[in-house]
Amino acid sequence: MTDPATPPAAAGPAGSARASSAADGDALEAAVEVLAGRRVAVLTGAGISTDSGIPDYRGAGAPPRNPMTFQQFLSSERYRKRYWAGSHVGWKTFRASAPNGGHRALAELERAGVVNGVVTQNVDALHERAGSRRVVDLHGTVDRVLCLTCGQSFARDTVAARLAGDNPWIDEPESVRLAPDGDVEVDDIDAFVVPACTVCGGMLKPDVVFFGEFVPVERFAEARSLVVGAEALLVVGSSLVVNSGIRLLDQATRRRLPVVIVNRGETKGDSRAAVKIDAGTTETLTALAERLVPAARTAAATDPAGGAR
Repeated sequence: MTDPATPPAAAGPAGSARASSAADGDALEAAVEVLAGRRVAVLTGAGISTDSGIPDYRGAGAPPRNPMTFQQFLSSERYRKRYWAGSHVGWKTFRASAPNGGHRALAELERAGVVNGVVTQNVDALHERAGSRRVVDLHGTVDRVLCLTCGQSFARDTVAARLAGDNPWIDEPESVRLAPDGDVEVDDIDAFVVPACTVCGGMLKPDVVFFGEFVPVERFAEARSLVVGAEALLVVGSSLVVNSGIRLLDQATRRRLPVVIVNRGETKGDSRAAVKIDAGTTETLTALAERLVPAARTAAATDPAGGAR
């Protein structure tokens, strides 16, 4: 076991390994060698949830997007109508999705003591549903709704039921269509009734970080503490375009932690990775768990005070 106070030196860009698939033995072996015996913090992005049927709007081949900003949401009722109509369609997709093998592999790695926690940029709550216990939802989750006036919190199911009751046509496929860029086309946006807070009548917003909003300071501090308490960083399914992800990568590289990236396509962190695996997240995480979990359990049985921790 390495001493967290003196983290191991990270391999530089020249030592990076690449793979076209998780079956590429060289890249997988290199990742196992980097991660084995180390406490690993994990950062996940949209790519880990595509196998659960949730689109990745930033991945390779994704169409350009023009997402609504927090300032637009606040400034115009029409923007809020469009947002809530599209968000309702998206919520039904998220609600019907289930954790995939990649989510389950990370939960297994945490149970084995290999992973100290997961920081996710996703808002789908699939890590929690897969059994991961220490999860930092960096950008919030779509299953909660907050009142911006009084701070009251609501379950998303409750708000969705009210929304559907006030707009019974919203669940008709011909009335609301999800566009390829993730936006929504609504036939009669003027007729849409936006849900209001049942406590004070104030403006409701899903408990997610919009473009133009900052990640709450205490939430980022919790994410940072996972990286600071780790001996390696595993980035999964993120192109590292969003600033919060890059900031966590910066924390890791400043401490000279080795970084392993699993993502289809290039990321903004590739030059700093000890190992880059260009492959699907589900098969790669499953393969890593098959190698790392038995080794960690064997080490823990031999030395109960040591192991991967």
